[in-house]
Amino acid sequence: MALRCALQCLKLNEIPEAWVEAVWDLEFTERRPLDDTIQQELIVNWEKAFRNLYQCLLVHGVDQQQSAGRDGTSESVWAILKENGTTVKSLVAVLSLFVLAGKSKAASVQQKVSGLHAASVYLLLLGIPGSIANKVFHEVLFDTCSNLTSHCWPQDSGKKRKKHNFKSSQTEGKRFKPQRKDTPEKEVEVDEAEEEKEEEELNFSGQDLMSIRDAVVLLVQSLLRLLHTFPIKDRQQSSSNCAQIFSKLLYFEPVIGELSYAAEQDITKLRSVPEMAFYGLKLLCLPKHGDQKESLRVVFHQLLYVILMMNKGNRGKPSLLIPSQAILATRDHAIHFVCHLVDEMKQLALPFLQILLQHICIQMVEKSEFRSHGAQAVGMLTSQMEGRDYAYFIKWLFNFSRHSKMVRRLFSVDVVMVLLEQPERRPEECQDPELACFLPHKFLIQSMLFARQMDESPSVQGHALACLAQCLELSSLNVTRAIHNLFSAGTQTVLGSEITEGSLNSQQTQKTYHTLSFRTVEISSTDSSGCDAKENLALLLQHLKDSKTNVRKSALQALVGLLKHNVIPMSLENLARLSERCRDPAVSVKKKALQCVGELLTAKPECRVMQKAWLQGVVPAVVDSESSVQDKALEALDQVLLSQVKLCSDSCCLDSSQRLTWDLLGLLCHDCHNLSHYFSRAVTMWSKQKKFTPLFITNLISHTEADHAAGAWLLLSKVVSSSIRLPYAKILNAWDSMVSSKEISVTTCCHILCVMGDIAEHLNKDTKYRIIDDLMSLLKTFTLSLEVISAAVETIYQLGRSDDVRQTQAFLNQHCGEMVSLCEAYLTSTILSEKGPQNFNEQLMVKHLHTLGVASLYCPAKVSKRTVLLVESILTTHSDKLAECPEQLPALLPPLQFSALSLPARVRAHGVITLAKLCLQHEDLVQKYLPVFARELEVGTQVAVRNNVVVIMCDLCVRYTNIVDHYIPNISACLRDSEAVIREQTLIMLTNLLQEEFVKWKGSLFFRFVVALVDPDPAIASLCEYCLLHLLLKKNPEMFSQHFIECIFHFNSYSKHKSYNKFPQSEREKVQFSLKGAQHSEKRFLIYRFLLKYITDAQRIILTHKINQTVLACFADEELPLDADGAEILSETFNILSLKEMKLQVTCTPAGGAAGEEPEEENMHTMAKAVLQAAQKKVVSQVQKKTFIENTVPLIISLKSLLEQKHSPVLRDLMAYLQVTMQDYRNEVKEFFSEDKHLAAEVEFALKMTEKEAMKEQMHNCTLKGDAKTTTAQEIVQDSHVRSRPLLPLSFATPQLPRLNCMSDRLLHTDGHVHRSQQEELVQSKSLALERTVMPKGAVNDRAISTPKGVSVNLTFDGVSAIFSDQGTSPVGETSILYVRSNEHQSPGLRRWNVQSPLRHRSSKV
Repeated sequence: MALRCALQCLKLNEIPEAWVEAVWDLEFTERRPLDDTIQQELIVNWEKAFRNLYQCLLVHGVDQQQSAGRDGTSESVWAILKENGTTVKSLVAVLSLFVLAGKSKAASVQQKVSGLHAASVYLLLLGIPGSIANKVFHEVLFDTCSNLTSHCWPQDSGKKRKKHNFKSSQTEGKRFKPQRKDTPEKEVEVDEAEEEKEEEELNFSGQDLMSIRDAVVLLVQSLLRLLHTFPIKDRQQSSSNCAQIFSKLLYFEPVIGELSYAAEQDITKLRSVPEMAFYGLKLLCLPKHGDQKESLRVVFHQLLYVILMMNKGNRGKPSLLIPSQAILATRDHAIHFVCHLVDEMKQLALPFLQILLQHICIQMVEKSEFRSHGAQAVGMLTSQMEGRDYAYFIKWLFNFSRHSKMVRRLFSVDVVMVLLEQPERRPEECQDPELACFLPHKFLIQSMLFARQMDESPSVQGHALACLAQCLELSSLNVTRAIHNLFSAGTQTVLGSEITEGSLNSQQTQKTYHTLSFRTVEISSTDSSGCDAKENLALLLQHLKDSKTNVRKSALQALVGLLKHNVIPMSLENLARLSERCRDPAVSVKKKALQCVGELLTAKPECRVMQKAWLQGVVPAVVDSESSVQDKALEALDQVLLSQVKLCSDSCCLDSSQRLTWDLLGLLCHDCHNLSHYFSRAVTMWSKQKKFTPLFITNLISHTEADHAAGAWLLLSKVVSSSIRLPYAKILNAWDSMVSSKEISVTTCCHILCVMGDIAEHLNKDTKYRIIDDLMSLLKTFTLSLEVISAAVETIYQLGRSDDVRQTQAFLNQHCGEMVSLCEAYLTSTILSEKGPQNFNEQLMVKHLHTLGVASLYCPAKVSKRTVLLVESILTTHSDKLAECPEQLPALLPPLQFSALSLPARVRAHGVITLAKLCLQHEDLVQKYLPVFARELEVGTQVAVRNNVVVIMCDLCVRYTNIVDHYIPNISACLRDSEAVIREQTLIMLTNLLQEEFVKWKGSLFFRFVVALVDPDPAIASLCEYCLLHLLLKKNPEMFSQHFIECIFHFNSYSKHKSYNKFPQSEREKVQFSLKGAQHSEKRFLIYRFLLKYITDAQRIILTHKINQTVLACFADEELPLDADGAEILSETFNILSLKEMKLQVTCTPAGGAAGEEPEEENMHTMAKAVLQAAQKKVVSQVQKKTFIENTVPLIISLKSLLEQKHSPVLRDLMAYLQVTMQDYRNEVKEFFSEDKHLAAEVEFALKMTEKEAMKEQMHNCTLKGDAKTTTAQEIVQDSHVRSRPLLPLSFATPQLPRLNCMSDRLLHTDGHVHRSQQEELVQSKSLALERTVMPKGAVNDRAISTPKGVSVNLTFDGVSAIFSDQGTSPVGETSILYVRSNEHQSPGLRRWNVQSPLRHRSSKV
């Protein structure tokens, strides 16, 4: 009775039959208007009618199902409809009216709710037995009702959408694109009005949302009831749509509490829509709904994008979701649901779990957050696998880790790290011996993780190295043991040698899809490589100098991990590599290095070598050019040194942190005293921060009498000048102890003297005079070391200083003048006395010279001419040379005793320094002795003397710049000195002068400087490269391009050009710096390549034009003779123009980034960048082409004619240059050389011959060696047959990897097993300026990059191993997966999907 009343409310008897037929004829694809009166009545009564009808159908449905199992006496719904005079078609048509109204974008809240209720009634009606016989089911209407939630529920939770804001955010920062003139303004206004109207209608209240939500719940419950009773096994499209609908409902609302995935649940007790959705997905996997394999494939396909946190629409690529807390929770629920299905279905679901894992890997994006969550998902899902399945996946993952796409290799590293955190599986768990080798963690580390450190992509290299360091922090002993095997000496481990070559049918390797399909791909590999501990460590250390910042940072992290866990020894060499990175050119690397040395010091505080490495890394960083690095270094020093200075007492013992502090300060006193200057800068910065409180000073002084007193005096000497109140009594007591003791070290004495000088102004006169007397007494004995002598004279000055300058100078003249007199007397007695040679004492002579030099700086008036001549005589005391040049002897010195004396090199070296100190105070002495110094550089034979002369002349240049500037050529000539130490010293000193602009790039200085790039000592060559790039080029960015052309003439010693190579040089210097001749060709071109590599494209264009005008044009106009020297210059010029470094970088760099760093996501930024690069490349190419035609081509034609007349061999170089240049204009040769058709024909012929040679080389490289499988003709035919087969829609098949041609397979994507020395050469070729940057010839052919040799990518279409069963097919436009299938299973052919579309066959009229 209730059902009849509900039907009467819908006025079904009043519905025109013609309207019903029209609705059915339209296949429910569009809404057919109904009579206004009837439609208005339906709208008024819909709520009551639908609610009553729903309840009645719910009751009748249950009754009919129960009666069907007993006697069938229950009254049928279909009979009631017939008795009521209502046709099923009318009821369905009316329901569709409301459904289609609710589906509309402009639908009101009432229409949406009514549409959802109507859809619920229709689904409930379908579930009543007899619905098929009464032709209630219509596939289009069923899909529309099922998917109505996506149309009715607002995606932005009731908030008004701001379309104009979205557009503006996309176009922010771009130029406004003017509107097209042919666009009518009225049409634009109408569109904007419609958008505003739509926005207003989408503004829902909280009550509206609750109403829609209740209706959605009712609809989902109806769909679940339908799936309980109504089988859809013959309707694969509907089944797939239901899975897609349920996957979208997972995001409908947050889930409170834990979800239950029980098999049988009361639908009314399900608390949330996502919980209902999971239940619906499980119902789809029941046997009643078709083949369970097909159902699992469909369900896993939809859950794939939930796990990947992507939004997969019907078309196009999936878009990324923002990983909010709700999205992450939904992802976790999806993973647990998959695990639940695998637990229940066991072997039936495991093959599809393999494919799901492969799709997660293959569709992963480059974003680190998504990769991290994706790897965790893989780890959770693999935990459900048994031993053999797990090993099978690891085998696949091993081959996947060598994929050609960078992001996939990167993600394989993330997966390996997650798998290493799981308990290790034993080989006994896998019965297959070929797969058992994939189970141990050792395989993951050595064959997958460590192998990626040689990847061609810096991102993958860096990530692999960082993960290698993290492995040592894992609790697994086997992981640690595996890493020990890689780096421990005497251990050799074979990587991947157990891996057998997989063979796959090549006919399944090539298919064309718009997107990936959910199926399997097998990647086979024949690669095996060995690793040696020493070579592995050498490769890791090479990564510390990689050209990429992230690789260097990761290598630092890996090295620290190995050192911290005692995998490699804490040797001085290893730690030096670590500490030198604290001076890396990149700020981020410097900070990382500071962090690493600090971390290692914390782990190994007692290791003295580590303490020294920490000091050498951190202390110099306080003067870094980057303030953030300074702050980090100061913070580290403060934490380790200052904060650990506590009060010292006999009752208290030092803890480990305090012992470390005093050990470090002790090292600063002795082994690392060269860092004292940097430490002083740190103290100066701390004093500004007021770090040195009276309590700190008191605590520090308490340590001056302890065993570690040296460190305490060092720190006190640095901080005493910044302190106000000091316990002077304790300091004076220490001074008295020092005077009376002979056991105090030299360094401690210097620090005590420094403290005495700093507190001098706080002492009374008596104390000052007492200390001065003590110091003078000590100085007069000449028993002090050189360092103490300098400190003592400085302390005397501090003690005698006053506000009156004259009084201070009088004091210094008295005391320091006395020391000068003593030294002069000693020199006189030694040099001029007849018994001087017999009484000569080298040590005493050095001390007198040093004292004289130091004291003379404070009392220049007390230095007599005699004193100067005495010191000068020490520099010129070679008797053999004096006999030849007696006129050069000083007039005041007796020549007999002077010439008889021959002094040691050490004495002469100190004599030179003393003479330079005398010159500092007297400009006339500088002018007199600079020629002497220059002559010593030229003819001197003693290394120490010449080294000191270089330092002296550069120091004098700072004070007397104009005078010394004339002698810069003499100094720069030392860059070709026979001794490496002098060449290095000269390079450093000249760099300092150039930095401070005391010296300019004048004359031959630049050319002499760059010659150091080819120095026989690699360390000097690297130092020169560093100085040029990181110190000098920044101050003068155009210096390389400005001097380049003159380099050609200078290094070839060619001086016939009217402008170049005209600066004055002696014949000795010309020979010394000449690189002329074929034997030096390699050195010249190394310099050329270096200079060209670091100039800009604008400079390249200008440089090319200048070469045309100043070199080629001069020879073409015969201004320069084409003799032997001229031919060499012209030949070299053509060879330079042929270099790849001469090509514009914008035309050489491919759009989208460097090789191995392909963009995986086409966001707005990368797309805009690619478009800009393409436009820039096009414009520059056009400009270059025009310039080449107008300027270069006429010169080339003229030169060719001239060279042919002269029968010059340079013609060969000209043609080689044209051959290289015209590669970019292959089809425009005739246009370029229209004036010389013969030349055009020659160029075309040369290009053709080059192409033939390249083809032969390619064919040679395509020949696979060893065990690599060759492709047969039959396979090629089969492969082409597979490509020609039509692909049917709606498949979830394998992702199609691009097939590698033989050339790229062998050269570009290989991880071939080669000797490690070749790999080291490749890593070294990518190093920083501290390393050579030339890649050895053939390195690309031999080096391991990304994928193994002989890689073959094969597809399988197997109903057992693929998620898509053999009944399914594959859609064009679907994205997805990889899967590994054993060769035992043969692949059956594809079967067509034979479901008839309701759009093709209309239902018959009732």
